[in-house]
Parts: sequence; structure tokens; C-alpha cells
Amino acid sequence: MECPASAGLGAFDHEPAGPKGSAGFFAYDPIRVLIAAIRSFATYVVVSLYVLIVAPPGMLIAYAFGAKNHLYVLGHIGVRLGLAMVGISYRVIGSENLPRGRAAVYCANHESNVDPPILFDALHPRMHILYKAELEAIPVLERAFRFGGFIPIDRRNKEAALRSIEAAASSIRAGNSFLIFPEGTRSRTKEMLPFKKGGFIMAIKAQAPIVPVAVHGGRAAMQKGSKIIRPVSVTIRVAPPIETAGVTLADRDQLIEKVRQTIQQMIA
Repeated sequence: MECPASAGLGAFDHEPAGPKGSAGFFAYDPIRVLIAAIRSFATYVVVSLYVLIVAPPGMLIAYAFGAKNHLYVLGHIGVRLGLAMVGISYRVIGSENLPRGRAAVYCANHESNVDPPILFDALHPRMHILYKAELEAIPVLERAFRFGGFIPIDRRNKEAALRSIEAAASSIRAGNSFLIFPEGTRSRTKEMLPFKKGGFIMAIKAQAPIVPVAVHGGRAAMQKGSKIIRPVSVTIRVAPPIETAGVTLADRDQLIEKVRQTIQQMIA
């Protein structure tokens, strides 16, 4: 199922609306590379201005009235604006596996920097994210993330990371869904990196289902180390949730392997 970037925020299945592309396609066409560079620069500027304009009043309203639903709406608008400007579209296969009305941990492979905003828009209208603490260096973004209930994790500090996992598990028990990238960083190849355990511990502590998600096409949109975002069509595959009810921390390695194999099969 498909839907253009301007569709309502409740839509989950999207039809590619922009041009398709691949790394090889652009590597031999300098004109298209130049166009992509110009579009990327314009997108960075426009999205930055959007955040600077809408984030302060949005956070003020959240602070004054204790409400944050509007922050997710503003976030989805910003993501769709950026995707439309760079020419990225996506489609979701297996949307019937998305657990409606139930908190879950969405576990995805990580191909490029375009993955988080795409999955934020595609999977859930109020998705929370367990994000790298390094992003807190951007003050406006950090405050917006905190107001939205996103939780930073500093893997360099074990004690702080454990506190973040506990906070996320508590948030899941309160009904919030989270997106995690267990590889921890983007893979430079088609092979997934080893999975880190934090997100799985979080799911087990909350006894929440884990939804395996496979992203394909993001690497062609934005290769690691490059600032140019290329127009591509990204495919997102969603597998049935894997339950953690009754699973203990002693079982986490088996759980990790099961989720990893599921994602690997969808990628293949």
C-alpha cells in the first residue's frame, strides 16, 4: 500500500512518490550528483529553519499545558517536508504486523542517517526513540527530544546507559513505543553489525513485544561519511511481533538471535 508524503499522519503504508536511485546510478552521472547536492543543501536549510521556527512555541505549549501530542504532529510534518525536498519515498510491507494500540519495541537494521526519520514517520504516529547522547550537542533538538519523551543513551558510560534503559522500560510500561537500532551505528556493508543488548533488556524489563523491521534502500540515499542525500525509494518490511512475556534477562541472547535472524531473512 502506498501514500504520498502529504498524506494524513495516521497513514502507515506509503507508495513511492519520488524518483528511484542507487549509488551506482549517481556515481556515473555528475549532473544528478550536483542536483542532489543542491537539493540536500536546500533541505538542510529549510528543515533547520522549520525546527527553529516551530520548536520553541511547540515546546512552550508542551511546558505550559503538559501536552505533547502536537510535538509529534510537528515532527511528522518536518520529516515529510525533508523527505519530499530530497525526493525520498518509502513503502511499508507487512503493515498488518504493526501492533496497533499496544506499546512495543521496534527493532531495525541501520543503513544510513535517513533511517530514523523514515521509520519515525512510517511505523507509529507517536514513536519514541532511544537516541545517541551525542545528539544532545544540538540544544533545540535536545530539548524537543526531551519534551517528546525520547531518551538519550550514552554507551560510553555504563551506569548512565543502565539508567536510560530503566527509564525507557518505565516509559514502555506507561504505553509508549520505542524505536531502537541495536547495531549502534550504520553498517558500511550489507552485513549487519553485532547487536547490542540494551534495547532487548529494555523490552524484557517492560515485557513488551519486539517488532523486527528491515530497511532496504537507505544506504543508496546517504552513504556513511557523505552529506549528500539522493532521491531513492526505501522499502520497509515488518515482521510479526516477537513476544517477551515470560522471557527473562537470562534468555536475552536467544531473543537477540531470534530477532536478528528474522531481520536478516527479510533483508535477504
